[in-house]
Amino acid sequence: MATRFTLIFAASLFLLLLDCCSGSFIGVCYGRSADDLPTPDKVAQLVQLHKIKYVRIYDSNIQVLKAFANTGVELMIGVPNSDLLSLSQFQSNTDRWLKNSVLPYYPATKITYITVGAEVTESPDNTSSLVVPAMTNVLTALKKLGLHKKIKVSSTHSLGVLSRSFPPSAGAFNSSHAHFLKPMLEFLAENQSPFMIDIYPYYAYRDSRNKVPLDYALFEASSEGIDPNTGLLYTNMVEAQMEYFYFALMALTSERFKGSCPLRPGLAFQRLTLRETAATPDNAQTYNTNLIRHVINNTGTPAKPGEELDVYVFSLFNENRKPGLESERNWGLFYPDQTSVYSLDFTGRGAVDMTTQANITKSNGTTWCIASTKASQIDLQNAIDWACGPGNVDCTAIQPSQPCFEPDNLASHASFAFNSYYQQNGASDVACSFGGTGVKVDKDPSYDNCIYMRAGSNKTVTSNTTAMSSSTSSSSQNANLTSSVFAILLVTCLSALMHIQRY
Repeated sequence: MATRFTLIFAASLFLLLLDCCSGSFIGVCYGRSADDLPTPDKVAQLVQLHKIKYVRIYDSNIQVLKAFANTGVELMIGVPNSDLLSLSQFQSNTDRWLKNSVLPYYPATKITYITVGAEVTESPDNTSSLVVPAMTNVLTALKKLGLHKKIKVSSTHSLGVLSRSFPPSAGAFNSSHAHFLKPMLEFLAENQSPFMIDIYPYYAYRDSRNKVPLDYALFEASSEGIDPNTGLLYTNMVEAQMEYFYFALMALTSERFKGSCPLRPGLAFQRLTLRETAATPDNAQTYNTNLIRHVINNTGTPAKPGEELDVYVFSLFNENRKPGLESERNWGLFYPDQTSVYSLDFTGRGAVDMTTQANITKSNGTTWCIASTKASQIDLQNAIDWACGPGNVDCTAIQPSQPCFEPDNLASHASFAFNSYYQQNGASDVACSFGGTGVKVDKDPSYDNCIYMRAGSNKTVTSNTTAMSSSTSSSSQNANLTSSVFAILLVTCLSALMHIQRY
């Protein structure tokens, strides 16, 4: 159980859910700053197809709310900064907004959160003083309808509310924001609502360009950073940034809230991007796959191991009308034609795990062979073709409508094929080589109805004793050399790694 504490005033990093709530899920932010996006109806179908169960939008668009009716997808809607004045001034304005924007579609559309304002400290017109009054009015309107326990009210914040963030244990909030953060935290604690933040690893890279390596941002660092004050070890950027806020919040602990349901680290919106010249689908896929595993497995952070963390990945689509650098228009997981920029399993139940490259079910001395997270898409496809052809593996289970077809990506399909060949050929080291794309694990990768073969089951020894040819191994080595070129990273907010498509 999380340590019971609350805060007097605070800042932003990861959404803080209450101890009374349970979390650890992955959602997606659905921005619409584009003129070429599919209709909301098609978007709702796409979301369901990819088993995305949590979606955030930034307003209360009627067409979007209608489209998500009866889908079971939990929707977070928003009050834009431009509407804060109206909703904060008069309760009647808020009642009218709720009546027109929420009630006609609820509960068919499963609205679970209302965010009032977004990153108001970054707003040039200084609307921060309007946030808590508007939140209070929204809550009052919900209470009148008996919905205040079903729909939670909060707001989102940028990293700009921090005044100090390194090392993590020295995290501190900017005192200039205390005038609205203190009453906001009191509101959240009293109403058991989450504290939400946007994480921007991009700025950490921009300000420390020569100190932040790419693998540290991708959850694949081979070395650890040590906080000199606590001795805690950090192996990735996300954990470090989360703990800036954890320690800042701890520093603001107040006895005043003792005994109430405490706030705890819980939900974040995240974006990560590479340098404009180094943005690739492979790096995007690596980051988001690892992020999803980190969340779904309740990995937590060094100071709060096992802590639940709910994350909304940014963003569902590339958005061609966003201003700024090219990266701002290329955060999408999907192109406007609804094709994937890269494959991603949102359930977190596929075969490849972030740290051990396996699922979480322990074995008793048995080993399995699955696809390496570092393998390129080309090498994985070649390996699948070989295993399901010359390797004599029965690959029926990874065909459409079969138990191991979902998640429909090369890493998952390759893992099933690799393991089948591995078990059929004596579970030897050489039977799991696949040109360097296979790795042995001691945790059962099986999930749902997809059961991975284990030693002694259906063992059919073939005449092929070497998994993959030398040409594939050479290809894998070349891919590794290529990936090593990306020595620097550009990061930005808890969400998706962007990919700039080049023509």
